Amino acid sequence: MAAGHDRGGPTVEEYLETYRPLFEENDILNIFLISPQTPDERICYLDGFSKGFLYMVSSASTTGVKKGFDSTRTEYFKRVVKLNLSTPHLTGFGISDRKSFEHACTYSSGAIIGSAFINTLDKEGNLGHNIHDFIKSIR
Repeated sequence: MAAGHDRGGPTVEEYLETYRPLFEENDILNIFLISPQTPDERICYLDGFSKGFLYMVSSASTTGVKKGFDSTRTEYFKRVVKLNLSTPHLTGFGISDRKSFEHACTYSSGAIIGSAFINTLDKEGNLGHNIHDFIKSIR
């Protein structure tokens, strides 16, 4: 087993050394995830070579499980804002309605809505109308 693969994937250093040239050659952006447990130094390190955006995971829970954000998450969001990152950061996990979307966007460049959108796709009825209604409910 190669170094770094015991955690499920290559380390950032392996990405930079081995995979980044392949990504750049093929115009693919690697999106790095940060979480409330990621130290500021590590976030700044990732920001230094990131392209595209940083995925700011809002919590350690599974996507689609938690709804909304508590004061601990808001403090995390504020901490990341204070770092003055050069790479946009988008918040994901826990975004399911207008309130959580707006709250996330207050502290980031945007928000990623995954599970709530997938649930919309699973609803009975006209798919186009369901998608339209979901988007309208978020905006």
